[in-house]
Amino acid sequence: MTRVLLISNSTLYGSGYLDHAEAEIRDFLGDVKRILFVPFALYDRDAYAATARERFGKMGYDLTSVHDAVDPVQAIADTDAIFVGGGNTFRLLNTLYEGELLAPIRERVASGRPYIGSSAGSNIAAPTIKTTNDMPIVQPPSFDALGLVSFQINPHYLDADPNSKHMGETREKRIQEFLEENETPVLGLREGAIARCENGSITLKGSTGARIFRRGLPPVETLPGDRLNDLLR
Repeated sequence: MTRVLLISNSTLYGSGYLDHAEAEIRDFLGDVKRILFVPFALYDRDAYAATARERFGKMGYDLTSVHDAVDPVQAIADTDAIFVGGGNTFRLLNTLYEGELLAPIRERVASGRPYIGSSAGSNIAAPTIKTTNDMPIVQPPSFDALGLVSFQINPHYLDADPNSKHMGETREKRIQEFLEENETPVLGLREGAIARCENGSITLKGSTGARIFRRGLPPVETLPGDRLNDLLR
């Protein structure tokens, strides 16, 4: 019953907040009206919630923030959908651990309620946050995350620039290092890419492709419209 929409980035170059994802969000949510926002990836939660409230309001949705709730667990149980915004993945996960909110979110999504994640919000939908791009500005009790999908996410995936003189590790090299120690496949979502997971199907959406990394195998390029199930087992 799990329904998950994983957006690589909240803002795409040349457009405003979630503009590039609006059509997919509307189609994914359907008749849903009440959305609970999780702003914990940014420091200023009030400002972040205001931004999300205004944007979703323009789409016709009623958005409230979990940080304003008297009883956050009850707010999660009562909502029709959950949206977790981007920012720092370590801060987001740590705050969810502190509030004991991982299990309530996991249970609500398991009951069929839609989950939308963007950037850090997409990272925590994976089994762990080990493939985030963020600095560990705080230390969560564990890297284990929601596990709404069975594969790892790397949002904002960047291809190596053949003209660059930078000699440090590429994003692909970092992901290959992860796979030297772990077996879970990694979905590298380029900016503009969206993964839609529902009814047992994983489909790439959005305007750009994605790159899939698996242990012991060469990376695979995928395009919007591709079904990714076999590649992410």
